[in-house]
Amino acid sequence: TVPLEERIGSFAQLGRLFGLFGSNAPWPGHPCGLNELEFGAFQEAILRAPNRNAWFTEESVRHMLRSLSAMLEPAALNTWLSGYEGLFVDQTTDNRPRTTRIVGLITAGNIPMVGFHDLLCVLISGHRARLKVSSDDAGLTVAVLELLRLIAPDLFSHVTVADQKLGEVDAVIATGSNNTARYFEHYFGHLPRIIRKNRTSVAVLDGSESEDELAALGEDLFRYFGLGCRNVSKLFIPQDFDLDRIFKAIYPWERIGNHNKWANNYEYHKAIWLMDRVPLLENGFVLFREDPALHSPLGSIYYERYVDRSAVEASLAAQAELIQCIVGHGHVPFGFAQNPGLQDYADGVDTMRFLIGL
Repeated sequence: TVPLEERIGSFAQLGRLFGLFGSNAPWPGHPCGLNELEFGAFQEAILRAPNRNAWFTEESVRHMLRSLSAMLEPAALNTWLSGYEGLFVDQTTDNRPRTTRIVGLITAGNIPMVGFHDLLCVLISGHRARLKVSSDDAGLTVAVLELLRLIAPDLFSHVTVADQKLGEVDAVIATGSNNTARYFEHYFGHLPRIIRKNRTSVAVLDGSESEDELAALGEDLFRYFGLGCRNVSKLFIPQDFDLDRIFKAIYPWERIGNHNKWANNYEYHKAIWLMDRVPLLENGFVLFREDPALHSPLGSIYYERYVDRSAVEASLAAQAELIQCIVGHGHVPFGFAQNPGLQDYADGVDTMRFLIGL
Protein backbone atom coordinates (compact mmCIF):
# COMPACT_ATOMS: atom_id res chain seq x y z
CA THR A 1 0.00 0.00 0.00
CA VAL A 2 1.08 3.62 -0.51
CA PRO A 3 2.56 5.04 2.76
CA LEU A 4 0.22 7.40 4.61
CA GLU A 5 2.59 10.40 4.31
CA GLU A 6 2.70 9.88 0.56
CA ARG A 7 -1.10 9.68 0.34
CA ILE A 8 -1.41 12.95 2.27
CA GLY A 9 1.23 14.58 0.03
CA SER A 10 -0.56 13.47 -3.13
CA PHE A 11 -3.87 14.98 -2.01
CA ALA A 12 -2.13 18.18 -0.91
CA GLN A 13 -0.63 18.45 -4.41
CA LEU A 14 -4.06 17.78 -5.93
CA GLY A 15 -5.40 20.58 -3.71
CA ARG A 16 -2.82 23.01 -5.09
CA LEU A 17 -3.91 22.09 -8.61
CA PHE A 18 -7.55 22.60 -7.65
CA GLY A 19 -6.60 26.07 -6.41
CA LEU A 20 -5.05 26.93 -9.78
CA PHE A 21 -8.06 25.67 -11.73
CA GLY A 22 -10.47 27.28 -9.26
CA SER A 23 -8.94 30.71 -9.86
CA ASN A 24 -8.62 30.05 -13.63
CA ALA A 25 -4.87 30.61 -13.43
CA PRO A 26 -2.67 29.99 -16.49
CA TRP A 27 -0.33 26.98 -16.57
CA PRO A 28 2.35 27.82 -13.95
CA GLY A 29 5.04 25.54 -15.37
CA HIS A 30 6.23 21.97 -14.74
CA PRO A 31 6.64 22.30 -10.93
CA CYS A 32 2.81 22.00 -10.63
CA GLY A 33 3.19 18.35 -11.71
CA LEU A 34 1.47 18.69 -15.10
CA ASN A 35 2.72 19.70 -18.53
CA GLU A 36 0.88 22.40 -20.45
CA LEU A 37 -1.17 19.91 -22.48
CA GLU A 38 -2.30 18.01 -19.34
CA PHE A 39 -3.17 21.27 -17.60
CA GLY A 40 -5.17 22.39 -20.64
CA ALA A 41 -7.07 19.08 -20.74
CA PHE A 42 -8.53 19.68 -17.27
CA GLN A 43 -9.43 23.27 -18.20
CA GLU A 44 -11.31 21.80 -21.17
CA ALA A 45 -13.19 19.40 -18.88
CA ILE A 46 -14.37 22.40 -16.82
CA LEU A 47 -15.54 24.26 -19.92
CA ARG A 48 -17.31 21.17 -21.35
CA ALA A 49 -19.19 20.39 -18.11
CA PRO A 50 -22.12 22.86 -18.69
CA ASN A 51 -22.83 21.20 -22.06
CA ARG A 52 -23.25 17.83 -20.31
CA ASN A 53 -25.10 19.18 -17.25
CA ALA A 54 -26.50 22.70 -17.53
CA TRP A 55 -26.41 23.16 -13.72
CA PHE A 56 -22.61 22.75 -13.72
CA THR A 57 -21.74 26.26 -14.90
CA GLU A 58 -18.09 27.25 -15.10
CA GLU A 59 -18.61 29.50 -12.06
CA SER A 60 -20.07 26.61 -10.03
CA VAL A 61 -17.29 24.18 -10.96
CA ARG A 62 -14.50 26.67 -10.20
CA HIS A 63 -16.14 27.56 -6.88
CA MET A 64 -16.17 23.87 -5.92
CA LEU A 65 -12.51 23.52 -6.90
CA ARG A 66 -11.59 26.49 -4.66
CA SER A 67 -13.57 24.92 -1.81
CA LEU A 68 -11.83 21.54 -2.26
CA SER A 69 -8.45 23.28 -2.50
CA ALA A 70 -8.98 24.83 0.95
CA MET A 71 -10.04 21.41 2.26
CA LEU A 72 -6.81 19.82 1.00
CA GLU A 73 -4.39 22.27 2.63
CA PRO A 74 -1.64 20.16 4.29
CA ALA A 75 -2.39 21.68 7.71
CA ALA A 76 -6.12 20.91 7.31
CA LEU A 77 -5.39 17.30 6.26
CA ASN A 78 -3.00 16.73 9.18
CA THR A 79 -5.36 18.28 11.74
CA TRP A 80 -8.22 16.13 10.43
CA LEU A 81 -6.22 12.91 10.53
CA SER A 82 -4.78 13.64 13.99
CA GLY A 83 -8.30 12.94 15.27
CA TYR A 84 -7.80 9.29 14.25
CA GLU A 85 -4.35 8.84 15.79
CA GLY A 86 -3.73 5.23 16.72
CA LEU A 87 -6.49 4.00 14.44
CA PHE A 88 -4.31 3.77 11.35
CA VAL A 89 -2.27 0.59 11.04
CA ASP A 90 0.30 1.70 8.49
CA GLN A 91 2.84 -0.78 7.20
CA THR A 92 5.57 1.84 7.18
CA THR A 93 5.49 2.06 10.98
CA ASP A 94 3.77 -1.15 11.99
CA ASN A 95 4.43 -4.75 10.99
CA ARG A 96 0.78 -5.81 11.26
CA PRO A 97 -0.69 -6.06 7.75
CA ARG A 98 -3.56 -3.73 6.98
CA THR A 99 -6.64 -5.36 5.54
CA THR A 100 -7.33 -3.50 2.32
CA ARG A 101 -11.00 -3.57 1.31
CA ILE A 102 -12.68 -2.67 -1.96
CA VAL A 103 -15.19 0.06 -1.15
CA GLY A 104 -17.94 0.76 -3.65
CA LEU A 105 -18.79 4.44 -4.04
CA ILE A 106 -22.10 5.36 -5.67
CA THR A 107 -22.04 9.12 -6.15
CA ALA A 108 -24.80 11.66 -6.64
CA GLY A 109 -24.73 14.26 -9.42
CA ASN A 110 -26.54 17.20 -7.82
CA ILE A 111 -23.50 19.47 -7.45
CA PRO A 112 -20.03 19.33 -9.08
CA MET A 113 -17.63 16.63 -7.75
CA VAL A 114 -19.99 15.83 -4.87
CA GLY A 115 -18.41 12.40 -4.29
CA PHE A 116 -14.84 13.69 -3.89
CA HIS A 117 -14.81 13.64 -0.07
CA ASP A 118 -15.81 9.95 -0.04
CA LEU A 119 -13.04 9.13 -2.54
CA LEU A 120 -10.54 11.03 -0.39
CA CYS A 121 -11.61 9.12 2.74
CA VAL A 122 -11.35 5.71 1.02
CA LEU A 123 -7.86 6.35 -0.38
CA ILE A 124 -6.46 8.09 2.72
CA SER A 125 -7.69 5.21 4.90
CA GLY A 126 -5.70 2.80 2.71
CA HIS A 127 -8.57 1.04 0.94
CA ARG A 128 -9.39 0.67 -2.74
CA ALA A 129 -12.28 2.52 -4.37
CA ARG A 130 -14.66 1.23 -7.02
CA LEU A 131 -16.66 4.19 -8.33
CA LYS A 132 -20.10 4.19 -9.91
CA VAL A 133 -20.36 7.78 -11.06
CA SER A 134 -23.70 9.52 -11.58
CA SER A 135 -24.71 10.14 -15.21
CA ASP A 136 -25.12 13.82 -14.18
CA ASP A 137 -21.44 14.09 -13.19
CA ALA A 138 -20.53 15.69 -16.55
CA GLY A 139 -17.16 13.95 -16.77
CA LEU A 140 -15.65 15.88 -13.86
CA THR A 141 -14.83 12.91 -11.62
CA VAL A 142 -13.05 11.10 -14.47
CA ALA A 143 -11.09 14.32 -15.17
CA VAL A 144 -10.07 14.51 -11.47
CA LEU A 145 -8.96 10.86 -11.57
CA GLU A 146 -6.83 11.68 -14.62
CA LEU A 147 -5.08 14.38 -12.53
CA LEU A 148 -4.51 11.79 -9.81
CA ARG A 149 -3.06 9.37 -12.40
CA LEU A 150 -0.60 12.02 -13.55
CA ILE A 151 0.62 13.19 -10.14
CA ALA A 152 0.22 10.00 -8.04
CA PRO A 153 0.08 6.88 -10.27
CA ASP A 154 0.52 4.49 -7.30
CA LEU A 155 -2.47 6.00 -5.51
CA PHE A 156 -4.48 6.12 -8.74
CA SER A 157 -3.97 2.36 -9.13
CA HIS A 158 -6.26 1.93 -6.08
CA VAL A 159 -9.25 3.32 -8.01
CA THR A 160 -11.43 1.70 -10.66
CA VAL A 161 -14.51 3.15 -12.36
CA ALA A 162 -17.39 0.74 -12.93
CA ASP A 163 -19.09 1.17 -16.31
CA GLN A 164 -22.29 -0.76 -15.64
CA LYS A 165 -22.83 -2.57 -12.34
CA LEU A 166 -20.70 -1.90 -9.30
CA GLY A 167 -19.54 -5.52 -9.13
CA GLU A 168 -17.98 -7.31 -6.14
CA VAL A 169 -17.18 -4.97 -3.26
CA ASP A 170 -16.51 -5.41 0.48
CA ALA A 171 -18.39 -2.29 1.64
CA VAL A 172 -20.52 0.48 0.13
CA ILE A 173 -21.00 4.23 0.50
CA ALA A 174 -24.01 5.26 -1.57
CA THR A 175 -25.71 8.63 -1.94
CA GLY A 176 -29.11 9.11 -3.53
CA SER A 177 -32.73 10.02 -3.04
CA ASN A 178 -35.02 8.50 -0.40
CA ASN A 179 -36.29 6.16 -3.13
CA THR A 180 -32.89 4.93 -4.25
CA ALA A 181 -31.84 4.58 -0.58
CA ARG A 182 -34.50 1.86 -0.15
CA TYR A 183 -33.13 0.07 -3.21
CA PHE A 184 -29.54 0.41 -1.91
CA GLU A 185 -30.54 -0.98 1.51
CA HIS A 186 -32.14 -3.99 -0.16
CA TYR A 187 -29.30 -4.58 -2.59
CA PHE A 188 -26.35 -4.00 -0.22
CA GLY A 189 -28.01 -5.07 3.03
CA HIS A 190 -25.45 -7.85 3.55
CA LEU A 191 -22.44 -5.46 3.43
CA PRO A 192 -21.03 -2.82 5.81
CA ARG A 193 -22.54 0.35 4.37
CA ILE A 194 -23.33 4.04 4.62
CA ILE A 195 -26.55 4.85 2.74
CA ARG A 196 -27.40 8.54 2.47
CA LYS A 197 -30.85 9.95 1.74
CA ASN A 198 -32.36 13.33 0.87
CA ARG A 199 -31.52 16.11 3.30
CA THR A 200 -31.76 19.88 3.22
CA SER A 201 -30.46 22.76 5.31
CA VAL A 202 -32.20 25.58 7.17
CA ALA A 203 -31.32 29.01 8.56
CA VAL A 204 -32.54 30.37 11.88
CA LEU A 205 -32.50 34.19 12.06
CA ASP A 206 -32.85 36.04 15.36
CA GLY A 207 -33.29 39.57 13.98
CA SER A 208 -29.86 40.85 15.09
CA GLU A 209 -28.18 39.91 11.78
CA SER A 210 -26.03 42.55 10.09
CA GLU A 211 -26.57 43.48 6.44
CA ASP A 212 -23.30 41.66 5.64
CA GLU A 213 -24.59 38.47 7.29
CA LEU A 214 -27.85 38.65 5.34
CA ALA A 215 -25.86 39.19 2.11
CA ALA A 216 -23.75 36.13 3.00
CA LEU A 217 -26.99 34.15 3.45
CA GLY A 218 -27.44 34.49 -0.33
CA GLU A 219 -24.41 32.20 -0.73
CA ASP A 220 -26.13 29.55 1.43
CA LEU A 221 -29.38 29.88 -0.52
CA PHE A 222 -28.20 30.10 -4.13
CA ARG A 223 -24.70 28.62 -4.55
CA TYR A 224 -24.94 25.59 -6.92
CA PHE A 225 -28.51 26.80 -7.65
CA GLY A 226 -29.70 25.48 -4.29
CA LEU A 227 -29.23 21.86 -5.42
CA GLY A 228 -26.91 20.75 -2.59
CA CYS A 229 -28.03 19.18 0.67
CA ARG A 230 -26.08 21.97 2.42
CA ASN A 231 -28.14 24.64 0.63
CA VAL A 232 -30.64 26.48 2.82
CA SER A 233 -34.18 25.92 1.55
CA LYS A 234 -36.08 27.10 4.66
CA LEU A 235 -35.81 30.25 6.81
CA PHE A 236 -37.06 30.59 10.37
CA ILE A 237 -37.56 34.28 11.14
CA PRO A 238 -38.83 36.22 14.19
CA GLN A 239 -42.50 37.22 14.15
CA ASP A 240 -41.77 40.88 13.36
CA PHE A 241 -38.84 40.35 10.98
CA ASP A 242 -38.96 42.52 7.82
CA LEU A 243 -38.41 40.21 4.81
CA ASP A 244 -37.49 43.23 2.70
CA ARG A 245 -34.12 43.18 4.50
CA ILE A 246 -33.44 39.74 2.99
CA PHE A 247 -34.73 40.72 -0.46
CA LYS A 248 -32.39 43.71 -0.49
CA ALA A 249 -29.40 41.67 0.76
CA ILE A 250 -29.78 38.82 -1.76
CA TYR A 251 -30.36 41.08 -4.79
CA PRO A 252 -26.79 40.57 -6.12
CA TRP A 253 -27.87 36.97 -6.89
CA GLU A 254 -30.45 38.14 -9.45
CA ARG A 255 -28.17 36.78 -12.18
CA ILE A 256 -29.37 33.24 -11.45
CA GLY A 257 -32.72 34.33 -12.89
CA ASN A 258 -30.95 34.33 -16.28
CA HIS A 259 -30.18 30.62 -16.02
CA ASN A 260 -32.66 28.77 -18.19
CA LYS A 261 -33.32 25.79 -15.92
CA TRP A 262 -33.65 27.96 -12.79
CA ALA A 263 -35.99 30.37 -14.61
CA ASN A 264 -38.17 27.45 -15.79
CA ASN A 265 -38.60 26.22 -12.21
CA TYR A 266 -39.31 29.73 -10.96
CA GLU A 267 -41.98 30.36 -13.62
CA TYR A 268 -43.55 26.91 -13.19
CA HIS A 269 -44.01 27.15 -9.41
CA LYS A 270 -45.12 30.76 -9.66
CA ALA A 271 -47.88 29.79 -12.14
CA ILE A 272 -49.05 26.79 -10.07
CA TRP A 273 -49.11 28.70 -6.78
CA LEU A 274 -50.86 31.73 -8.27
CA MET A 275 -53.56 29.44 -9.69
CA ASP A 276 -53.91 27.89 -6.23
CA ARG A 277 -54.04 31.41 -4.72
CA VAL A 278 -51.05 30.74 -2.48
CA PRO A 279 -49.77 34.04 -1.00
CA LEU A 280 -46.28 34.70 -2.42
CA LEU A 281 -43.50 37.25 -2.21
CA GLU A 282 -41.23 37.52 -5.22
CA ASN A 283 -38.44 39.66 -6.63
CA GLY A 284 -38.10 38.47 -10.23
CA PHE A 285 -35.75 35.55 -9.55
CA VAL A 286 -36.94 33.74 -6.40
CA LEU A 287 -40.32 33.06 -4.74
CA PHE A 288 -40.79 33.28 -0.97
CA ARG A 289 -43.66 31.25 0.44
CA GLU A 290 -44.75 30.86 4.06
CA ASP A 291 -44.87 27.09 4.61
CA PRO A 292 -44.15 24.66 7.48
CA ALA A 293 -42.29 22.19 5.22
CA LEU A 294 -38.48 22.09 5.25
CA HIS A 295 -37.74 21.39 1.60
CA SER A 296 -38.78 24.11 -0.86
CA PRO A 297 -38.89 23.38 -4.60
CA LEU A 298 -36.25 24.88 -6.91
CA GLY A 299 -36.76 28.57 -7.61
CA SER A 300 -38.34 29.17 -4.21
CA ILE A 301 -37.54 29.51 -0.50
CA TYR A 302 -39.93 28.59 2.33
CA TYR A 303 -40.08 30.70 5.47
CA GLU A 304 -41.78 30.36 8.84
CA ARG A 305 -42.25 33.02 11.52
CA TYR A 306 -41.67 32.13 15.18
CA VAL A 307 -42.20 33.60 18.63
CA ASP A 308 -40.05 31.25 20.71
CA ARG A 309 -36.60 30.42 19.35
CA SER A 310 -36.09 27.54 21.79
CA ALA A 311 -39.21 25.88 20.33
CA VAL A 312 -37.67 26.18 16.84
CA GLU A 313 -34.39 24.63 18.05
CA ALA A 314 -36.32 21.77 19.71
CA SER A 315 -38.31 21.16 16.53
CA LEU A 316 -35.14 21.07 14.43
CA ALA A 317 -33.49 18.67 16.88
CA ALA A 318 -36.51 16.36 16.51
CA GLN A 319 -36.09 16.48 12.69
CA ALA A 320 -32.30 16.07 12.75
CA GLU A 321 -32.45 13.14 10.31
CA LEU A 322 -33.86 15.43 7.62
CA ILE A 323 -31.39 18.29 8.11
CA GLN A 324 -27.81 18.51 6.86
CA CYS A 325 -26.82 21.75 8.55
CA ILE A 326 -28.29 24.77 10.35
CA VAL A 327 -27.08 28.26 9.49
CA GLY A 328 -27.33 31.15 11.98
CA HIS A 329 -25.92 32.50 15.22
CA GLY A 330 -24.73 29.57 17.32
CA HIS A 331 -24.64 27.31 14.25
CA VAL A 332 -22.80 27.41 10.89
CA PRO A 333 -21.89 31.08 10.20
CA PHE A 334 -23.80 32.84 7.40
CA GLY A 335 -22.17 32.22 4.01
CA PHE A 336 -20.29 29.08 5.06
CA ALA A 337 -22.83 26.28 4.44
CA GLN A 338 -21.13 25.43 1.12
CA ASN A 339 -17.60 25.45 2.54
CA PRO A 340 -17.57 22.34 4.74
CA GLY A 341 -14.39 21.20 6.45
CA LEU A 342 -12.95 17.71 6.22
CA GLN A 343 -14.69 16.70 9.45
CA ASP A 344 -18.13 17.93 8.28
CA TYR A 345 -19.40 14.49 7.27
CA ALA A 346 -22.59 14.10 5.24
CA ASP A 347 -25.52 12.99 7.42
CA GLY A 348 -23.26 13.33 10.47
CA VAL A 349 -21.83 9.83 9.90
CA ASP A 350 -18.05 9.68 10.41
CA THR A 351 -16.94 8.17 7.10
CA MET A 352 -13.29 7.78 8.19
CA ARG A 353 -14.19 5.87 11.36
CA PHE A 354 -16.43 3.58 9.28
CA LEU A 355 -13.60 2.91 6.81
CA ILE A 356 -10.91 2.40 9.44
CA GLY A 357 -13.20 -0.12 11.15
CA LEU A 358 -13.58 -2.33 8.07
